[in-house]
Amino acid sequence: MNPQAKLISLVSLLLGTTITISSNHWMMAWTGLEINTLAILPLISKSHHPRAIEAAIKYFLVQASASALILFSSTINAWATGQWDITQLTYPPACLLLTTAIAMKLGLVPFHFWFPEVLQGSSLITALLLSTAMKLPPLILLTLSHPSLNPPLLISMAIASTTLGGWMGLNQTQTRKILAFSSIAHLGWMAAITLFNPKLTLLTFYLYTVMTSSTFLALNTMKILKLSTMMTAWTKAPALNMALMLTLLSLAGLPPLTGFLPKWMIIQELTKQEMTPTATIMALLSLLGLFFYLRLTYCTTIVLPPNPTNHMKQWRTNKSANPLLALLLAPSVALLPLSPTILTTI
Repeated sequence: MNPQAKLISLVSLLLGTTITISSNHWMMAWTGLEINTLAILPLISKSHHPRAIEAAIKYFLVQASASALILFSSTINAWATGQWDITQLTYPPACLLLTTAIAMKLGLVPFHFWFPEVLQGSSLITALLLSTAMKLPPLILLTLSHPSLNPPLLISMAIASTTLGGWMGLNQTQTRKILAFSSIAHLGWMAAITLFNPKLTLLTFYLYTVMTSSTFLALNTMKILKLSTMMTAWTKAPALNMALMLTLLSLAGLPPLTGFLPKWMIIQELTKQEMTPTATIMALLSLLGLFFYLRLTYCTTIVLPPNPTNHMKQWRTNKSANPLLALLLAPSVALLPLSPTILTTI
């Protein structure tokens, strides 16, 4: 890809995200979302592979539909109440439409159908952007408009996302699809707590971003696209392979790793809000996700003899790891001792 074109796309991504998260008017928020959508399309389709083109078209159609719904909901709210302020969405049909539109933007169940396919058709770095940076603007809109959201619909979608994210990840062999369903399950946890504690939603997203970035960068360094490749990854970077194993366990939410912290706090907050049945159901459903994370971890610990090959690419290469990866690995697994400090911020 042309470096100038890549620079323009990345700057546009930053600009669109900044416009959306700093706006107070629905039209400006919609404009930022559209800039984001148009900026990521060249990055998805840059390989010119049919799967990449298909992923770009699917992403464009879904995101354009969701943006149109956001614009429609804000317009009928302005028609009924005269308010364009993001925090002043009070017309019930507009609230229902907005909840649906943001769920489609994020990839919550039942609007998740596009996300695994788009990630599978993208490169690992583009998949990282789709899983983290592209989720921030709609998540900010979700937290800003949380008093206006439809509670039964949002809680239902949160439980369904946790269920499907764990269930569909069980039988996958492609790492990008597994991480896509992992993202859907984590978004279910974020959506469940948005109505009661938006700051906790953002904290969960930030920790998820750190852990997922570490995972994607490690997979990209070792060129792991499927489970069979993961089984021989130890030949390329043994130390990084061990760090990847810990990061996957952290994503699963096992104590004493970082990923346990947001789930612990969300269950605690749901219990305080007298939603113990919801917290219990989500905690039990997270066991499905735990199973496929343990499966991934098991694949990283298998030491298979390498297959006979006539080239040396399968063995250790001189390619150095991304410096950002080294910075992200430590917080991905070791933030739990700082939980008292983190609790004071929310």
